Amino acid sequence: MTLAFPIAEMEPSEIEVGRKLFAQGADFLKGVVAMDGMPPADRMEVCFAGRSNVGKSTLINALTGRRALARASNTPGRTQEINFFTATDSHYLVDLPGYGFAKAPLQTVEKWQRLLKAYLAGRATLRRAFVLIDARHGVKAVDSDILKLLDTSAVGFQVVLTKADKVKEKELDIVLAQVRAALAKHPAAYPEIVVTSSETGDGIDTLRAIIATLA
Repeated sequence: MTLAFPIAEMEPSEIEVGRKLFAQGADFLKGVVAMDGMPPADRMEVCFAGRSNVGKSTLINALTGRRALARASNTPGRTQEINFFTATDSHYLVDLPGYGFAKAPLQTVEKWQRLLKAYLAGRATLRRAFVLIDARHGVKAVDSDILKLLDTSAVGFQVVLTKADKVKEKELDIVLAQVRAALAKHPAAYPEIVVTSSETGDGIDTLRAIIATLA
């Protein structure tokens, strides 16, 4: 019996398309704190969402091959803007503010949430949201909120497990089962899971290929 939400695999030709896209370089464009500051919606766009310290910045750095492109921090909630990065002139990579445990006043957190909802609902060029889940912990209650928001925003999303090198194979199998069960409740969930490690590079080529081959 085939498991729902299998681990994503890409063809060698697709892997090469992804390699070529990200080999051309990536740059930070701007940080946005309001919808009127968004760059023109003139190219394909993917965004990365995840709870604080799940490894979004580190993953973006691994994807682009630039260690300091996105600023990583051990302080939850440091990313307070929607940060846009360019991958050549064809793609935007968008780093969304980390959710959960942010060390910020409630009013500030609510402002981020409003901006996030407006962004998800208002970007016609947004092709997919990648929701990052820590492979050591699986889907937590705080993750469920963003998954529900993506469902209601009609934005297709795909789960990316991060830090897979931090768990043993048996532990990873348990987490994958928990994630699959959680995703079964969400109609906007894309049917494959990407398992990655920014430390070892596992899954990075697959994620590059997915981004590069989105229609």
